[in-house]
Amino acid sequence: MPTQQSQPAEHSLNIRKPYFDLIASGAKTIEVRVGYPKIRKFAAGETLRFTCEDESLSTRIIEVKEYESFKAMLDVEDTAAIGGPDMTHDQLVAAIRDIYPPEKEALGVFALHLAPLP
Repeated sequence: MPTQQSQPAEHSLNIRKPYFDLIASGAKTIEVRVGYPKIRKFAAGETLRFTCEDESLSTRIIEVKEYESFKAMLDVEDTAAIGGPDMTHDQLVAAIRDIYPPEKEALGVFALHLAPLP
């Protein structure tokens, strides 16, 4: 029986429109998620497709970093690469906390570093 060469996994996530547009423009290169079992399976080299309404775009995951909290992540990561160039640090914290309450943050915080597909 012939063996198949395994392809990198392709994952899919829904995303809010402002963040979808920032990824599409190349301004947002880091997607922040909490440690749901699905997210914990993501690895560098895999494809990540973002979907928003009837639009989608695919990116390559180039690095996955895990942090214990949003604060720990934001102390290290480039806030402009997460929320876009016009979002301040405090606005970004408020936006993230609006999406993820403390019990979700307790699952762990993941910074997914992205690159456009060629």
